[in-house]
Amino acid sequence: MSPVILLSIIIVYFALLLWVAYRTGKGSDNESFFIGNRKSNWMLVAFGMIGTSLSGVTFVSVPGAVGKDSFSYLQITLGYLIGYIVVAYVLLPLYYRLKLTSIYGYLQQRMGQLSYKSGAWIFIVSRLVGATARLYLVVNILQITILDSLGVPFIVTTLIILAMIILYTYEGGVKTIVWTDTLQTSCMLLGLIICTVYMLNHLDLSVGQSLTAMSNKGYTKIFEMDFNSPGFFIKQILAGAFITITMTGIDQEMMQKSLSVTKLKDSQKNMVTLGFILLGVISLFLYMGGLLYLFGESQGGHLTEVIKDGIPKKEFLINGKDIFGDKIFPEVALNHMPGFISIIFIIALISALFPSADGAMTALTSSLCIDIFGMKEKKDWDDKKKEKFRKNTHLIVAFSFLIMVVIFKLINDNSMIGLILKMAGFTYGPLLGLFAFGIFTKYKVQDKLVPYVCIAAPIISYFIDKYQATIFGDFKIGLELLIINGLLTFFGLWLIRKK
Repeated sequence: MSPVILLSIIIVYFALLLWVAYRTGKGSDNESFFIGNRKSNWMLVAFGMIGTSLSGVTFVSVPGAVGKDSFSYLQITLGYLIGYIVVAYVLLPLYYRLKLTSIYGYLQQRMGQLSYKSGAWIFIVSRLVGATARLYLVVNILQITILDSLGVPFIVTTLIILAMIILYTYEGGVKTIVWTDTLQTSCMLLGLIICTVYMLNHLDLSVGQSLTAMSNKGYTKIFEMDFNSPGFFIKQILAGAFITITMTGIDQEMMQKSLSVTKLKDSQKNMVTLGFILLGVISLFLYMGGLLYLFGESQGGHLTEVIKDGIPKKEFLINGKDIFGDKIFPEVALNHMPGFISIIFIIALISALFPSADGAMTALTSSLCIDIFGMKEKKDWDDKKKEKFRKNTHLIVAFSFLIMVVIFKLINDNSMIGLILKMAGFTYGPLLGLFAFGIFTKYKVQDKLVPYVCIAAPIISYFIDKYQATIFGDFKIGLELLIINGLLTFFGLWLIRKK
């Protein structure tokens, strides 16, 4: 399909987002921006958070990973569900009781000012890295599939998309995002279903027949039973639970939306509902991933293994072009399916892009304004000055997004889902340790030493990961590195507790 037509569709879609932002952002103030005046509908929040939780990485990377890891990602997803239940019934009651705008205010009340600042900075770094990695993946796909042929440089593409996000989040913040995320989640899920149905019809298979065909190829394996493997099912389920607790329950972006719901019970319903819906949606993504490889084979593709730099590596070749992993969905949808499917794919892809980026940008702005710069405590600032400061901070966050996307372009990893979860193990571990120590012990800590513990734990974790073969032999650490990092932080805080 013509790149000009696809680009026109993106422009029309964005115009719709702007219209929604205009309608919902009227009369917005700082409270609207930060927590939506605590008047958001819990069902809208739950549905919109699906898009935030999934992002473009899930849309492209999870189906692509089926060729390498089969359906094993479902192990992590089962852990996600456990994590959402813990967040709903352990963390949310705490946040509502303390009437927090920033959840890191808990650390200030429980441990002290430097613990509070440490938690906020860890979130800022973690979310900046995670959100920009997700943003890069989708921007790169749009660049390769549409904008390269029009002669538009990658940096210009990134600037335009960031400008789009700024335009519709600049005024309304969370108040607007609750609505735009709902629209975008709807488009993304509709695209997923339509692409799945089209491939089933094209392959002339029923759901049962397709699962049998995938099973024959080894794509449907879910549970890894090898204890020494990083994919061992207990490790993966535990890792999934703790990833959700950290990347949702102690993450300002995700909690900002939950705290915008008026009542605690409704917010808890939102969280548990989200967990069950995600289990179903990710199962569908994995199923579609298996279909993509079957469809690719029907187009003359084949899976092969090559040795590169002494390491075995899988490739999926169509017409001599390797489309294994993250590349398979864009390549098949845009070059091996009818034009209307290409349009649906692009709409679904950009719908997957915006919820993760807009929410992160708003949450980072909130954390910087409230946690780092203490805007709410500045009694000598009037509302107009606070609003100007918040808007300027929003622009600085957008510029940092640009820098990080360029860095990820230089890294150019083939499977972004694996990279993001790996990085989360290093960046979110100290937050996990801080909150666990605060909730499960009654000790006070020497507040001035907390930042050193939060820096030391990820560094030690890095060396454990790097030299794990020497330390553990055949036993391999996977995503449970996050738990190890959290335990190291917890132990460090115990060492600096006040007697």
